[in-house]
Amino acid sequence: MASLSLRSIYKKYPGGVVAVSDVNLEIKDKEFIILVGPSGCGKSTTLRMVAGLEEISEGELYIGDRLVNDVAPKDRDIAMVFQNYALYPHMTVFENMAFGLKLRKVPKDEISRKVEEAARILDITHLLERKPKALSGGQRQRVALGRAIVRDPQVFLLDEPLSNLDAKLRAQMRTEISKLHQKLGTTFIYVTHDQTEAMTMGDRIVVMKDGFVQQVDSPQNLYESPVNQFVAGFMGSPQMNFIDGILRKIDGKYSVEFGSEDTKTSRGKKYYVEIPEAKTDEPELSSLIDNEVILGIRPEDIHDEEMFLSAARTGIIDTDVEITEMMGAETYLYLNCEGIPLTARVDPRSTARPLDKIKVAIDPNKIHIFNKETEKTVIN
Repeated sequence: MASLSLRSIYKKYPGGVVAVSDVNLEIKDKEFIILVGPSGCGKSTTLRMVAGLEEISEGELYIGDRLVNDVAPKDRDIAMVFQNYALYPHMTVFENMAFGLKLRKVPKDEISRKVEEAARILDITHLLERKPKALSGGQRQRVALGRAIVRDPQVFLLDEPLSNLDAKLRAQMRTEISKLHQKLGTTFIYVTHDQTEAMTMGDRIVVMKDGFVQQVDSPQNLYESPVNQFVAGFMGSPQMNFIDGILRKIDGKYSVEFGSEDTKTSRGKKYYVEIPEAKTDEPELSSLIDNEVILGIRPEDIHDEEMFLSAARTGIIDTDVEITEMMGAETYLYLNCEGIPLTARVDPRSTARPLDKIKVAIDPNKIHIFNKETEKTVIN
């Protein structure tokens, strides 16, 4: 097994295009780490540099204690699982899984033992004589994983391996891959653009944007304490609500003011969400008084239940219900407050329906505040 160390890694293409900038990452032995971000953020390029399929423009890559910048992919002791499975159509499942071992001149009986063991782990023993065209998408994915397992590599690299599967199978395979990681006890590096995959599978998550690493942390810490507005918006589904507001300090208490009151026509309304005292020891707050800030609140922290509304002293707002989505265990309300779109995740027994006017309460203990200019987090 092996740890990995990426030290000031860059990928530059001709014409001045920088795909990956200054990636520094220490991956522990046996860790399951996930690279996540929107398309074009540099996550797959980073993975391909670890694999040796892309040349590193600057920086150093260590697998264990060995510098591998100039080591050929086949000598890095890694196995990669691709998005399109890359199976040989004319070979059986057994032959596909055995192919890499045959190239290495591994004895036949050892090949059989390794393939059968991998097939047992993945529950595909009954498929060993079939060709890929006779397999479902999920079965092909298992074969691709099996081909990687038989090599017994130090590091597994998985590049969006579930993106071709339907939603139900994707959820099932997420669990299977997590179990597989526990069984094998190998270092896994997994690339995805799906933050649900990232949140449910990884020990730690690396969030990337425009070639830069934004934050590296556990799923829970990323969700509760994002370092900037991008991470806050990317992690979580439905995503965090963002409200443009002004930071005020009245009678020694901080609050965020938003809305669009027109005093001449008495139209619109101003709203205030008071910042709990426990959150106001952040030194940057005082420099932002009377300046624009962004208030962040997650959908599950906007409440329409009477018990929250009656208990709230601040943050009660009037909204128009535009759409409701019944999800079974919960309901999503798509709301509009003074032209500000909001999503609330509420109890499935909610009676709110489209075109209703309802009051909702923003939980002040769960607010996030971002500097509007830098987009960096001021308060979590």
